[in-house]
Amino acid sequence: MSRRPTREVWVGSVGVGGTHPIRIQSMTTSNTRDVAATLEQILRLEQEGCEMVRVTVQGMKEAEACEQIKSLMIQKGCTIPLIADIHFYPPAALRVVEFVDKVRINPGNFADKRALFIQKDYDDLSYQGELQRIEEVFAPLVQKCKTLRKALRIGTNHGSLSDRIMNRYGDTAHGMIESALEFARICRKYEFHDLIFSMKASNPKVMIEAYRGLVTEMDRLGYDYPLHLGVTEAGEGEDGRVKSALGIGTLLLEGIGDTIRVSLTEDPWAEMDPCKKLISLLPKSAQGSPSLQPSKKGFLFLKYEGEEITPSTLTEIDGLWIERLSAKEVDACIQSGVSLFSTSISHPQVTKIQTMEETLSGEDPKALLVTSYEELQKAKDLKPQWVFFAPKGSLVQEGRLFTDVFHDKVILCYESHLSLEEEVIKASAECGSLLIDGLFDGLCLAIDASLEEKCHFGFSLLQAARRRVVKTEFISCPGCGRTLFDLQTVTKRIKARTSHLPGVRIAIMGCIVNGPGEMADADFGYVGSRPGLVDLYMGKECVEKNILFAEAEERLIALIQRAGKWKEAPVS
Repeated sequence: MSRRPTREVWVGSVGVGGTHPIRIQSMTTSNTRDVAATLEQILRLEQEGCEMVRVTVQGMKEAEACEQIKSLMIQKGCTIPLIADIHFYPPAALRVVEFVDKVRINPGNFADKRALFIQKDYDDLSYQGELQRIEEVFAPLVQKCKTLRKALRIGTNHGSLSDRIMNRYGDTAHGMIESALEFARICRKYEFHDLIFSMKASNPKVMIEAYRGLVTEMDRLGYDYPLHLGVTEAGEGEDGRVKSALGIGTLLLEGIGDTIRVSLTEDPWAEMDPCKKLISLLPKSAQGSPSLQPSKKGFLFLKYEGEEITPSTLTEIDGLWIERLSAKEVDACIQSGVSLFSTSISHPQVTKIQTMEETLSGEDPKALLVTSYEELQKAKDLKPQWVFFAPKGSLVQEGRLFTDVFHDKVILCYESHLSLEEEVIKASAECGSLLIDGLFDGLCLAIDASLEEKCHFGFSLLQAARRRVVKTEFISCPGCGRTLFDLQTVTKRIKARTSHLPGVRIAIMGCIVNGPGEMADADFGYVGSRPGLVDLYMGKECVEKNILFAEAEERLIALIQRAGKWKEAPVS
């Protein structure tokens, strides 16, 4: 595997794409007007290995603050590039570009208002008029970036597509791609090419499809711009790391991506470790110079139909198998819904997984362990009920080839003698990249962890891959200078009260920039609207506005109850 070749784009003194290594970036969570607090976070991020840092710029006061921040960075000897994040207010972009190294604009709201999800028909003439309006707003920034030799990221978010795009292309990965390319065409018209793309979504399946589709379209058009990867609003803790590793890792393992961010509802520097672990999965040749044209074998461009698995279908689809159990853990497994196959336990309710060597000297197996292609034909002839695939080589490469030629019930095996904490990023990336494409019928984990830890991680991975839903799905943003409440504390409180609602999706968003759009991918939403006030959503609809912060949590619970989605938490 090697990286997809891209052009070199300079962000300050840091090269992106070309022969440069994959870069790590993050974003401050402080109020950008608080220069001292923002500088403190930037310096901490640099110490932790961050290579580019982004700050939110809502208006002119934040833009002016960036001049002070950049000046103090230089005085402190801090050399990492400073990036301005712009939504809704183009004049701030025109001002801040004078001080920062790159500007990130959101094509969903740079020249458009926040989506209201209204229906409107556009004929070709009226749509062309909209594109002309966008060019009039965007072109001055493009020209200024070109003059000042500053980079530009066209950062599309699934949660903030414009009404114009959604009416024309739908709330889809296709719409995300077209939203980005409309702005890219304007850049190219003015011969500006210091561009980087991103195609973020809170749903890893949509995110992966959008990036794969963009790469396909760029190849068709002859574009070679670098890509920044991220799963937005991934959440916190293990779930946030699993989602991010699945989305980012899948693409990195396919040779796609030049910079990454793991967006967690935690302190910004907590994002550095998972980023480093994701990059470490790749061979050195893929981390830096792309020596070969990447093979497209194994790229599965699957159309996302928006179908969600419901709890009522769980008994008929993907399972989770646990290895390395003690005999006394078996009963606990049976109660938790884990399927029991083992090579090491003798128990009446545990089916033995036989090796090929054992099978050839005995009776036909119910469950057969296969570790190489040489054993494939023998496995077919034996017709076992289940095949457990544990490749000795590359899990991803051999897993894709294996499922190309063997279509019976196959369980993907992941084995490691390291702790789950050390393995969660690698396992999520490698297993998730196969599971999310519909490959394999289940997951078998043999990791050095407790039964509870294995179950939690395994079901988290299956849910992130959209293969099985067994718990509440949380969508929460990482926070930034726009955040209107203590996001980390509120997220933990809401999770503690609602984590027993399988199949229910709850979004917790610090502000309205992506909030309403992400509500479309959630059943319920808790969104900061103004200082001290919260809006509540059901799907795309805001159902309660300007609730006092002190009352918002109880009102969210009441909303879930009225919608018939509530059940009492089990007594522990």
